[in-house]
Amino acid sequence: MRWNKGLVVGLLVASLLGAASMFQLAAPQDYGSPKAEVLAPGPTGVHVNEANLVGNYFPAQTTKKSPGIILLGGSEGGLGHATLDMALALQREGFSVLQLAYFGAPGTSKTLERIPLELFDRSFEWLATQPRVDANRLALMGGSKGAEAALLVATRRPDLRAVVAGMPSSVAWNGIDWTKGGASSIASWTTDGRDVPTMPFAGWDPVEGVISVYRSVEDPNQKDAAARAAIPIEHAQAATLLVCGEAETMWPACPMARNVQARAQTRDGPPVTVLAYADAGHLLFGPPIPKDASFYASLGQYGGSVEGNAAARVDSWPRVLAFLKANTQPLRNTGYAKKSEDLRGPKAAD
Repeated sequence: MRWNKGLVVGLLVASLLGAASMFQLAAPQDYGSPKAEVLAPGPTGVHVNEANLVGNYFPAQTTKKSPGIILLGGSEGGLGHATLDMALALQREGFSVLQLAYFGAPGTSKTLERIPLELFDRSFEWLATQPRVDANRLALMGGSKGAEAALLVATRRPDLRAVVAGMPSSVAWNGIDWTKGGASSIASWTTDGRDVPTMPFAGWDPVEGVISVYRSVEDPNQKDAAARAAIPIEHAQAATLLVCGEAETMWPACPMARNVQARAQTRDGPPVTVLAYADAGHLLFGPPIPKDASFYASLGQYGGSVEGNAAARVDSWPRVLAFLKANTQPLRNTGYAKKSEDLRGPKAAD
């Protein structure tokens, strides 16, 4: 499969896995290569370029110690609007947030290939030393490819209290190289210099579109590959919230979310909550979008209706905030704040 041989396919793949509508495609000779945004943090944040980290930091606007959150975008890379809006919304709620660029920004990898998971460890080490952060109240949040990273990182960090993953994956997938049109045969992640085992892409189905290349995770003939690439959520300790849309057209986020939940339940892993919305897709994750915002009309572009995605945001964002606050309270030896469950919001599937 060579995605860089067709403009239509390249455009579709460019919309995959992250805040897809938040980037602009390059000129035709560079099609398939998204122009990742690297936005300034604005007046309530500071740009970070130290300790081999690149990001925007938004300290809580309080003199008290606050929970610290690492925030990850998807395969668009850089430091874009989608995660910037989430970081600002979290800051207003009393969190200190590091919006981290793990590729696609100056000083980071140009491709989403062989990203060391140790990068995320360093980001937590940096965050924990910030004056307004309580190092015992750390959380991790990511969307799409950033959700995949978040779940992997959770399996190696017992100090995390909470993880929120929007449009998540149950496996580690092959990487993304936008300079070659998208698909890569190289692993997305490494640990200790070794590739994290990955799930190969399936063949392209022009009728089904982008999601077809991720059907390999559901293919009975690929069970061994899926088992090797499965995220070992049972090694995590953080309470975990997964948010997905049943009408997703990018990758099968809700089936994969339930795979994560089932694995955690059967292997004595952490509590995993799934928020699933029937009429929503890849753009359901994040703060509510006002109807008069220019982006509002695009909410249904990658699955579900505009109204369904908007309603999912209205319902899920307060739940995300409540989950983070409940699970990052000062330690009191009371265990997890929530038990594993499958929450169904408005218009959620039966």
